[in-house]
Amino acid sequence: QVQLVQSGGGLVQAGGSLRLSCAASGRTFSSFSRTIVGWFRQAPGKEREFVAAINWSAGRIYYTDSVKGRFTISRDNAKNTVYLQMNSLKPEDTAVYYCATDPRYSGSLYYPDEYNYWGQGTQVTVAS
Repeated sequence: QVQLVQSGGGLVQAGGSLRLSCAASGRTFSSFSRTIVGWFRQAPGKEREFVAAINWSAGRIYYTDSVKGRFTISRDNAKNTVYLQMNSLKPEDTAVYYCATDPRYSGSLYYPDEYNYWGQGTQVTVAS
């Protein structure tokens, strides 16, 4: 099994920064040849939407247009951890943020249904 434990989040003023962490246990991200790790967010009454993802083995990174230039996804192999650094935060970034992974990726990384392991979620609130 793969378990994902999230940390970070909180309350920040518009223009501020936060860093989210997603640590894997049970198995490491690097144990698989086709691992994808993604970040999604869900605001009240809204659909869960794609934010960013990393192809672990290939090192390819993907972002949704609304966060390009502001958010950065990165990894620490030794800690089995993926990070989401969020800068220049806006009130519309307010949501519960989830990390997710698929160790045998074969579908579209933009859709939550393609991921089979999920973290518990963490609240990010950006005040205007």
